[in-house]
Amino acid sequence: MSEKQIRSSGRPRSAEKDSAILQAALQLLASHGYTRMTLDQVAKAAGVSKSTIHLRWKTKADLLTAALEAARMAEAPPETGDTRTDLVAILRDFAATVERVRGMALIGTCLAEEAHTPELLALLRERTVLPRRALLRHVLEQARTRGEVRRDADLEAAVSTLLGPFYADYMAGRGGRMGWAEDAVNLVLAGLSPAQA
Repeated sequence: MSEKQIRSSGRPRSAEKDSAILQAALQLLASHGYTRMTLDQVAKAAGVSKSTIHLRWKTKADLLTAALEAARMAEAPPETGDTRTDLVAILRDFAATVERVRGMALIGTCLAEEAHTPELLALLRERTVLPRRALLRHVLEQARTRGEVRRDADLEAAVSTLLGPFYADYMAGRGGRMGWAEDAVNLVLAGLSPAQA
């Protein structure tokens, strides 16, 4: 490799800087919200330059959804093999993440800005919404393999039914209700039971 190629390849990215930037982005999202949070604020809080952020993430939407993705991956609960336990754990983790980063406000911003900043909602779906749904679907698929769920069950509809109560309770002023995850899982598993066929 020539000296020019060595120089152009640059130094490897610092994992410490990456982590500091992602943590700062999450903290500022929680305290300021998406629209009031700026990359200058993130850079200052992380102790890096703004250009350091731009070397890693193209836009604020890219950075923010990467931070949410990293948090989701780091905190995903381990599987136990028990359908009810695993579904409840995933739902509780989902609720805790949404509450910690003021996620309902972020969802509202994504929807309101869809016409002007469509990449924000697209990235949120790709990095957080769809992977969370995939976790729930995987647990249900495993349950179907074990004969706990009807073979003809619509698992995508079941996943939506599991997540729906969180949003509905929030809109009805019942957000944070204890036992919502257990109630949602009990309802869905009762409906998916082979005995209901």
